[in-house]
Amino acid sequence: MGSYIVKRILLAIPLLFVISFITFVLINLSPLDPAVVVLQAQEVPQITDELIAQTNEALGFDKPFFVQYVNWLIACMQFDFGSSYVSGEPVWSLVGPAFLNTLKLTLVSSVFIIGLSILLGVICAMREGKVIDKSVRGISFVLTAMPSYWLAAILIWTFSVKLDLLPTSGMGSLKSYILPVIVITVSYTGIYFRTVRSSMLSNMNEDYVLYGRASGLSERKVTLHILRNSLQVAVSIFCMAIPIVLGSTVVIENVFAWPGLGRLSVRSILSRDFPIIQAYVLILAVTFVLFNTISDVINAAMNPRLRKDL
Repeated sequence: MGSYIVKRILLAIPLLFVISFITFVLINLSPLDPAVVVLQAQEVPQITDELIAQTNEALGFDKPFFVQYVNWLIACMQFDFGSSYVSGEPVWSLVGPAFLNTLKLTLVSSVFIIGLSILLGVICAMREGKVIDKSVRGISFVLTAMPSYWLAAILIWTFSVKLDLLPTSGMGSLKSYILPVIVITVSYTGIYFRTVRSSMLSNMNEDYVLYGRASGLSERKVTLHILRNSLQVAVSIFCMAIPIVLGSTVVIENVFAWPGLGRLSVRSILSRDFPIIQAYVLILAVTFVLFNTISDVINAAMNPRLRKDL
C-alpha cells in the first residue's frame, strides 16, 4: 500500500507542474500590458511610457517569459503569490483567510451532503419502486433544478426577513452557517444520492448477496455488505465533492456576503487583480488533484486489486 501511495504522489507531481504552467499562461494571455493593468488598478492618473517601463522592471515583467514563470513558481511553492495590484498587500494575506472561511463552509456542507446522500440512497434502494423511493427522487429533481441563488433568496426572505430567526449575511456565529449550508446541501445531495442508490441496486443483483442470504446471514448484515461494496463506486464522487463545492461557492458567498475565496475572486476579476486570480485558480486546481489522489488511495485500500493496475 505504501508503494502505491508513493506512485500516486509521483504521478500527481507532473500534473501539478502542467496546471501551474497553464495557469500562468492563461493569465498572461491578456491583451493588456501587465504594467498598465497594475497602474490602472492603482488608479494612477497619468500613465506614461517611462512609468510603464519602470513598473515592468520593478515587477520583473521585462524578463523572458520562462524566467518569469520559474520565478513565479518558486515563489508560489513558498506561499508567496506576489502582491495585490489594487491594495499592494501580500496576496496570501488576503487569500489565506478567505480560503479558510470557504473551507469551513465546504467541509460542513460536505458532511451533510455525504451523510444525506448515503442515507437517502440506501432508503430508496431498499424501497425501490415504493412511495418513499418515488417521493424522494421526485422532490430531489425539483430541488436540484432550483437555481441556488433563488433558493437562497427564498430562505433569506422566510427565515431572516419574515421570521427573524437567522442572520442574512456574514459568518459571525454558528447560525450564519445554517442557510448557506442548506442551500449547498440541497443543490448537491439530489445528485449524489442517486449514485448511491444506483450502486446499491446494482450490487443487490450480485451472487454474493444470494449466497449471504442462503447462508443464513441477517438482512442487516447483507445490507451492510451491499453498502460497503456500493461505496467503492461512490467514494470517488464523494471525495471530489469537496473540491467541487469549494469551487462552486461563488454564488452562495456573494448572496450571503460570506468572506470567502469565491467572493474575493469576483472582486479580483472585476478589478483585474491578476495575482489574486492566479492564486485562486492554482489553489482550486491543486485541491482537485489532491482529492483525486486521496480518492484513488481510498479505493485502493478498499479494493486491493486496484493496486496492481498502477
